[in-house]
Amino acid sequence: MKIELIQPFINSTDAVLAEMLQGEVEVTTVAMNEEVYKRKGVAASVAIRGDIVGHIIFDLEPETALRVAAALAGGEVEPGEPMARETVCELANIVVGNAVTLLNDQGYSFKVSPPLVHTAETGFVGNIQSEALVMCFDTPSGKAYLNIAMEYGHPEATRTSEASHERVI
Repeated sequence: MKIELIQPFINSTDAVLAEMLQGEVEVTTVAMNEEVYKRKGVAASVAIRGDIVGHIIFDLEPETALRVAAALAGGEVEPGEPMARETVCELANIVVGNAVTLLNDQGYSFKVSPPLVHTAETGFVGNIQSEALVMCFDTPSGKAYLNIAMEYGHPEATRTSEASHERVI
C-alpha cells in the first residue's frame, strides 16, 4: 500500500479524534487485512473515486459510539438513538474530507461520496487488485477503527473527467 496515500487518513483520524474528544489518541494496531474486516459496532462507509478507487470504513465500538455522541452532543445518548449513527457518519465525513483535501493538494484527484451507515457485518478485504489496511485508534472514549481498501488499476481510477474534480461531501 502506498504510504503517501494512507498517511493523510492516519493523520486526519488522529487529529479529528483528538480535537473532538479533547484527549490523547494513539494508533495501537496497523495491519494489512488479509481476511474480511468484521464490523465492531457503529460504522460509516465512504467511497472514493479518482486516481485511486476505494472505500473507507470508520467504525466505533458500540459503547465508544455512544460516549463520542454524548461528548459531542453535550448530554446522554441512549442505545438505539440515531444520534450515534449520525455522529459516526459526520466523523467519517470530516476524517475522509480532510485526508482527501490533503491528497488533492498533493496533486491527486478524488471525488468523495457522502458517508453511509455501514450495516453489513463485514467490510472490504484485499485481493490481487486491491489492498486493505485496518488501524485501531485508542481514544479517551474507547476504540475507533479505520478500514481503508484501495484498488489500483481499476477502470474508474484511470478515467479523468470534469466531474472527477468535484468534491462531494
